[in-house]
Amino acid sequence: MSSLLRRAIALASILSVGLLGPVGLSACTATEAPPPASTTETSPPASTTETSPPASTTETPPPASTTEARTVPPLPDSGDIDAGTYLVTSFAENFEITVPDGWSADGDGLGKDDPDHPDDMAVFVGWWPSDHVPTDACAWQGSLVEVNRSARAFVDAMTAQTSTSSTPPVEVVVGDYSGVEFDHSVEGDVDIKACDNGQFCVHSEYSNLCTRWYSTAAERETYRVVNLNGQRAMFWVVQFHESINPELTREARTVFDSIVFKVRQVTS
Repeated sequence: MSSLLRRAIALASILSVGLLGPVGLSACTATEAPPPASTTETSPPASTTETSPPASTTETPPPASTTEARTVPPLPDSGDIDAGTYLVTSFAENFEITVPDGWSADGDGLGKDDPDHPDDMAVFVGWWPSDHVPTDACAWQGSLVEVNRSARAFVDAMTAQTSTSSTPPVEVVVGDYSGVEFDHSVEGDVDIKACDNGQFCVHSEYSNLCTRWYSTAAERETYRVVNLNGQRAMFWVVQFHESINPELTREARTVFDSIVFKVRQVTS
């Protein structure tokens, strides 16, 4: 081998050693240096892992109008009405009444016809106020006595009335108020056509004419008289004749029982 080739090989070896030395150092330096702190020790941003959901999403309750408020429509003055609950404002305190399909409003009351007797109203729930009760329901002209506004005064006058028959009053609760209930009907074989003005008068709004009377001896009623903090509220359910479908009679009683007085809430 020539000296030039040997020198070239030797030089190449020296160069290789010289070159490889730094490379080895560099590699050693690269493997021993600790990784950057930002790569292994930095925690995720606090906003990503620690921030709670917005309070408005998890803590705000539903609107009060959705979960608490309830609007009850007023009962129409007249005509056929849809099934539902209605507000009545005839007394010192309002009451609610619930009716099924097929009923109609008629002033201070609700009625329904019997399909088997289309010419006559079958059942009625009424509540107009009356301040006069006759001592005799048949000979009533000149005997209409004014009663005070208490519930007890009306009940006593009705149950003492002659020509009628009443069951003993029983205590009842109507919503937030107390009252009494009793049945009322014609006593014996009274000829209503022979009564004053052909009317069997049970009570009235006036002292000289009758506003609630029976047309036949078959009529019968159940009364509830409620004490509204010293003021009287009264309402009744009527069965006009004995041949009414029993299901309709039970329906009328359900409407009557649905009446609920509630203490009026004062809102600002």
